[in-house]
Amino acid sequence: MPVISSFFGIEISMYYDDHNPPHFHAKYGEYKALVDIKRSRIMKGFMPSSQVKLVLAWSIIHKDELMNDWELAKMMEELKKIEPLR
Repeated sequence: MPVISSFFGIEISMYYDDHNPPHFHAKYGEYKALVDIKRSRIMKGFMPSSQVKLVLAWSIIHKDELMNDWELAKMMEELKKIEPLR
């Protein structure tokens, strides 16, 4: 599962050939969440609210890039790194 971005202790990853809807995996310490790319919402899992706000804001900013990586993953191609929050 390639890490495509990391910021403030949060790792953002995508699996190759993962199930729909388009989503990414966010991890913060022992917390994990699946995030719907198109809707910018938590689909499954839990994270502290401060980290959820960061992840969702980042996902809105980078929605197009995330969808591009989703398409690359479906084709089993190398994913592009995405700029972290600063």
